[in-house]
Amino acid sequence: MSCDQRESLILRAGKIKGVSFMDGKVVSVARWNGRARMAVGAVLLLAFSLGAQAQFYNPPQSSGEPAGQKPAILNSVGLDQKLNTALPLGAEFRDERGTPVELKQFFAGKPAILTLVYYQCPMLCTEVLNGLASAIAPLKYDLGRDYQIITISIDPSETPAMAEAKKEKYIQRYGRPGAEEGWHFLTGTKPNIDAVANAVGFRYAYDANIKQYAHPSTIMLVTSGGRVAQYYTGIEYEPKDLRLGLTEASDNKIGTVVDRALLFCYHYDATQGRYTPKIMMVMRAFGALTVAGMVFMLAVLVRGEKKTRGNAA
Repeated sequence: MSCDQRESLILRAGKIKGVSFMDGKVVSVARWNGRARMAVGAVLLLAFSLGAQAQFYNPPQSSGEPAGQKPAILNSVGLDQKLNTALPLGAEFRDERGTPVELKQFFAGKPAILTLVYYQCPMLCTEVLNGLASAIAPLKYDLGRDYQIITISIDPSETPAMAEAKKEKYIQRYGRPGAEEGWHFLTGTKPNIDAVANAVGFRYAYDANIKQYAHPSTIMLVTSGGRVAQYYTGIEYEPKDLRLGLTEASDNKIGTVVDRALLFCYHYDATQGRYTPKIMMVMRAFGALTVAGMVFMLAVLVRGEKKTRGNAA
């Protein structure tokens, strides 16, 4: 379904008095209020979007892996949680301006959130950064003043210019003064990248055939003294968890491990734009839960409208 078709669908759902569907066709009309009509449009849009995604995806045939089987490269990818391990604070990188920096200069009495991604990642790296940006938005702590974020590219071929483009996007999204001095987007050589990755147990691998990295999806809290305090895996993070974690990390306390579903970022077939069945299954599950929530909301609105009509009668 094209963007124009989706927009037309929402407009029609918002204009009609009410609608019910069977096999994708309108079969009856009822009088619903404006909120219910817009909810119908939203549900239909999301349902059609998920349907289009399902039609687009087919299990990969040219990857050399049997359908439904984990790619061999993922055997060397994972996360070994190493609480209380010291980061290699002498590791050298370049910041988004191309200035040489060392990790230790970001730990001047402040805790930090560490992310290992790469800036040209086609999928989950952006979701990790988006999830982090959403989680820190409501925090009472100010980025830059109270804590730091250190984002390191695991791709040694990436440049400060790429790092700067990413930084501009997320600093603008965060929107608080001083954030540009608190969120650092770094690039570096493979030995320095691996020094950090090995210290925190972040195991990744490069697939030369499709020129992409497979890696776990996680963020890490680091104490003001440069030691790993907590891990948060997945692509969504609770603000209250980060708030408590930053509070403890600022006092150099090592928190408990936060267990969540661990995702792997890996582009299965670059020529046809297909992803691993595991990733697609997870993303579809998120979509299905969203649809279920919107259907529930719609049912509540309809029930409330019927009750209102009954009282008016």
